[in-house]
Amino acid sequence: MILTSLRVFFIVLGLLGVRPIVGLASEDIRVSLSDSAAHVMLTSSHPIDLRFPSGRQVVEFSPVHIEPLRRGLKVSGRRLSFTRVIARAHRGELRVSVSDSTAESVREPAKEWQLKGRVEIRHYQGRLLVVNHVDVEDYVAGVVTGEINTSWHPEALKAQAVAARTYVLYKKMMNQEQPYDVVSSVQDQVYEGQAQVDEKVQSAIRQTKGKVITYQQRPILAAYSSTAAGPTEDASYVWDVNVPYLKGVECPFDDQSPRYRWQAAISLETLERKFRKLDYEVGSIATITPFTQTPSGRIDRIRILHSRGQLIVTGQDFRRIAGYSTILSTQFQIESLGRELVVKGKGAGHGVGLCQWGMKEMADLGYGYEAIVRYYYPETDVLPLSQVTLTPPILTP
Repeated sequence: MILTSLRVFFIVLGLLGVRPIVGLASEDIRVSLSDSAAHVMLTSSHPIDLRFPSGRQVVEFSPVHIEPLRRGLKVSGRRLSFTRVIARAHRGELRVSVSDSTAESVREPAKEWQLKGRVEIRHYQGRLLVVNHVDVEDYVAGVVTGEINTSWHPEALKAQAVAARTYVLYKKMMNQEQPYDVVSSVQDQVYEGQAQVDEKVQSAIRQTKGKVITYQQRPILAAYSSTAAGPTEDASYVWDVNVPYLKGVECPFDDQSPRYRWQAAISLETLERKFRKLDYEVGSIATITPFTQTPSGRIDRIRILHSRGQLIVTGQDFRRIAGYSTILSTQFQIESLGRELVVKGKGAGHGVGLCQWGMKEMADLGYGYEAIVRYYYPETDVLPLSQVTLTPPILTP
C-alpha cells in the first residue's frame, strides 16, 4: 500500500467540507481498474447487459470490445456517441481485460480481473476510465487475496480484512466528489477481484463482516505495509498526519519476512535520468548521503551533491523516484562504488500502521485479529458498522 499527496488532499478536504455517507448500499465501492485504458474486453459465460446514459439497454455476447473514439465509444465495432457504458454479466461474474494499447497492436500484457458487481467504462481524457462498482465485502475479499498469502493463519486474514474494510470506508468518505473511491494498485490497496477468493478468505470475511477499526467512532486511516523491520513509523513524518493511532509502535514480530533485509544496486546515470525525467535540475551526481532521520531510524531527507549544486529530497520521494521495487523502504544505508550505488536496507513499504508480516507472526503466536489491529493502531476500537459514524475527521497536520 502506497499513499500519495495526502498533505494537499487534507487541505482541500478542509476547504471544501465533506458530506457524511448516508447509508452504504450494495455495490457502493468504486474501484478504478485503470484511468488510461486504450482497450477493454469484457467476457462472461453468460450474456452481458450493457446500459447507456440514454437509458438504452442492449444484450451482447462475449467478447465485447470497447475503445475510446475522439468523441464517444467504439463498442464491438460500432461507433457510438455515448461517452459512458455500464456492463454487468447477466448471471455470474464478469471478466474484464484492460490494456493500455489498442486491440490491433497490443504491446503490453493486459491486466485481467474476474469481478462481481458492475463495470462502468467512460471516456476520460482521451482514454478509458474503468471502474468496478462492487459490494464492500466482495471488495474486501479481493483485497485480502491481493495483499497477503491466503495460506496464513485465519486470524491474520481477519485482521487484513478489517484493515482493508476500514481503509476503503475512510477513502470513500474522502472521495465522494471524485469519479472513484480507490484504485486497484498499491497506491491504495491491491485488489485482485474474485478469481483467487477461496473458502478461507470467505470465512474471514463472514466472521468480520461489517467490523471497522475506529477512533472516536469514525473509521481510521488504516494504513499498512509489508514489513516494518523495527518500530513502525509515525505518520507525521510521511504524510504530515498527526493522529494518536499512527504514532508508531515497536514491531518485534516480522523477522521472518523475506524483505526484512535487502540489497539493491543502482547506477548514478540511472538516477540522474530518473530525476531529470521528473524535472529536477540535476547535473552529474557526486554523492548521495542521508541528511536527517526520523526517530524510528528511517531516512527523512537525503542530500544529493551534483555538478549544478545541491538537492535535498525526502526519503519517500527518493524511493518514488528511484523506484519502489528497487528501494523497498526508507530504512537503508548507501555505499558508493564508483558510479554505482549499493543500497542496503531493511523492511518494505512506508512502515506506517499495521505491519503485515508482524500481523502474520502475531496470529501464529495465538493473538486474535482484534488484538492484532489494536496493537498496531493504539487507542482504537473495533466496532460493527452500525455503530460507526461515517463522517470523516479532519486530520491534524
